[in-house]
Amino acid sequence: MSRHAAVALYVVAMVVIIVGVDFLFLRDRFWERLAVNIGIVVVFAVFYFLFLRRS
Repeated sequence: MSRHAAVALYVVAMVVIIVGVDFLFLRDRFWERLAVNIGIVVVFAVFYFLFLRRS
């Protein structure tokens, strides 16, 4: 798999998780939803910089 395809797949997985969490748990809660979405993005970014960027 090429590098660009792997990064694109990683971003798509992050978006799917964010949208799924929003619809399943945080539909009518704006501030909680914003905080959780920021947290998910931070976790994905840390994981990317620690493990996936080395290639």
